[in-house]
Order: sequence, then C-alpha cells, then structure tokens
Amino acid sequence: VYRSKELRRWKRNASPLYTSRAAIMVECPDLFPVVRPDTEEGRLDYASIAATGAVRHVLKLSVMNTTQDYYAVGRYDDTADTFTPQEDVERNIDDCRTWRRIDYGHVYASKSFFDAGKNRRVLWAWANESDSQADDIARGWSGVQTVPRKVWLDGDGKQLRQWPIEEIETLRRKQVISLLGAQVNAGGINEIVGAGAQADVEAVFEIPSLEEAESFDPIWLLDPQKLCADKGASAFGLLVMASSDLREYTSVFFRVFKYNQKYKVLMCTDLTRSTTRANVYKPSYGGFVDMDIEEHKRSISLRTLIDHSMVESFGGGGRTCITARVYPKHVEKSDSHMYLFNNGTGVVKVSRLEAWKLATATINAVPRGS
Repeated sequence: VYRSKELRRWKRNASPLYTSRAAIMVECPDLFPVVRPDTEEGRLDYASIAATGAVRHVLKLSVMNTTQDYYAVGRYDDTADTFTPQEDVERNIDDCRTWRRIDYGHVYASKSFFDAGKNRRVLWAWANESDSQADDIARGWSGVQTVPRKVWLDGDGKQLRQWPIEEIETLRRKQVISLLGAQVNAGGINEIVGAGAQADVEAVFEIPSLEEAESFDPIWLLDPQKLCADKGASAFGLLVMASSDLREYTSVFFRVFKYNQKYKVLMCTDLTRSTTRANVYKPSYGGFVDMDIEEHKRSISLRTLIDHSMVESFGGGGRTCITARVYPKHVEKSDSHMYLFNNGTGVVKVSRLEAWKLATATINAVPRGS
C-alpha cells in the first residue's frame, strides 16, 4: 500500500521505498486514473464511478537503482489516501521492480498529463545518450524526449497500452510502400526501399503455423533481454538504420514460444550490430507481449518510428514498447536502409505493410527573453 502523501514528498525529493530486502530509490512518481478497460478516452464519467466505485488508478515509479520506469494498476482509496496494486500472479506487488515496465528499452523519468482538448492521457519520457561524453560535447546537447504517446488501459484490465499521438501522422510525407498479403520466406530478407533514417512503418505479421514454436522455459521470464541476445533463435521483424552491406543494423523482432498449452510472444530490439563505432552502449532489449496470439488469428502488429538516433517500437498494438538510441557510422557518408527479415524455418506472412518517410517536426519554442 502506498500513501499519496508519500508520493507528494517523492515529487520534491527522490526518496527510498523500503521493502523486506533493501531500500529502492524512486523518483518522478505519477498517479492517475484510467477509464474502464479498452476505452481510449481519458476523461472519467464521475457519475457512473460514484455509482459503481469501479475507477482504477495507475501508479508509475522511476527507480534510480535500475534507471527504469515501472507501473501497476490498482485502486486509490481517497478516504484512506492509499494506493493498492491489484494482484498479479506473475509479479510481487510489494516490490515495484517486478511491476510492468512503461518501456523495455532506453527510457526513464516518464510523466503524463491529461489533454482535455482531445480527451486523452499523454505520456512523455526521457531517452538519454548511449555514446560517450565527448560525443555529447561535440553535439552541444545531450538527451531527447520520446514522441508523445496516448495511454489507456487494455481490455484485460491489467496493463497499459501506448501509441504515438495522432499528430505524429501529420509528419508523414512520401509513402514508400503499401502492401497487403506479402510474405517473407524462411531465411529471407526483403528491402523496404526508400524508408531512410526518418520513417514511420506499420506491419502486421501472421504466422501460418505455430506447431513448430520453441518450447518455453519458465526461468526465461526472469531475463527476456538474455533471450533477445540469442543469435541462433528463430525470429522475424525489421532491420532498421542498416548500412547497404549490412555490417550495421538494428533489429526489431518477435519470437514465439509454446508455454502451458498456450503461446508466449517475446519482443526485442537488438543493438549489438547497430554500429561499428567504439565506446557505444549496444545491448539487446526485450519484453514479453501480454496477448493471446491465437485469439488474434496468429498475428501480431509492429509500429516503428525511426528518427536518426531514436528507434521507438510498439508491439501488439502498443502492449509492449521498446525505445533505443543508435549511432551507426555509415550515416556519415551514406543513406540508411530498412528490411523485413525472417530467420526461421517457415514462411511468415505480412498481411499489411505500410511505410512513410517522415518530415522533421517544427518545435514551437519561445524565444529567450520573451
């Protein structure tokens, strides 16, 4: 149970959250209400809430020890001034480090606000640099914000979904591809010509048969990033910010496993081949996509936004998000490329694929002294 008075104190100073094992330093708390599951609007109907008492809240905490943002869905008691996370069989509600993540990549210190004009909750987050301090000095700046994301409660009532706000689509310029019913053969790689280093791509992948999916070991739940680093694994997805000779690329992909008579979907962004430069942090990021792929006709969606060093990906309709910072060397002299790939043993269908080149956003900055 977390008291909102403590949250207000955390807003002023990073403070320890004590568990049975150790103190966890948290900052940037965010406590906000969410509408009933699977409703994208952000405004609450307080008349119906008063009648049913069914409103849920989300508590987000940024944990300094891990530099990650975690959240839980639960109930806020206005009388007792307390927040209680709802039970989750896969998570220890008393340790926020086991909660779901806002983003399974390079994101920290997210904050949200309610946009009354469009009746939505919008989230921003910070993505700092992953190269050297000398590179920061040479650029003259360090760190960027993610694109604003609309946030709402998924239909299962347990997790948030996130999606780039609709205004991002106004940056779309030339559509470089629009396909229905394509496929990527086993071991295949198909170029999406003309996407470049500023692009918005949406794809829906369909697996014709799940019978050959790998068996899942429950121990893997503890370390999805390690699974993403398994180079011999069967996977399908995108290669972005790639050089023409494929010496550099960032892969965004899915793996599917058999688990307890069902299937478990893993989403990854692997940076280990993202650049040939030295002194750059190049991890594999990963998170599980909490959805029933069979109920979705063996299909899963992916949207990836590329803006030079920023790669933001939204899997399963925004159920799992991974943000990465990449610094390929080839961009100094040549264009970047994008590919579909499938290194599995069977065909993967691409039931929908659309990609656009993106324009540079205009920043409405207030001049100094104004």
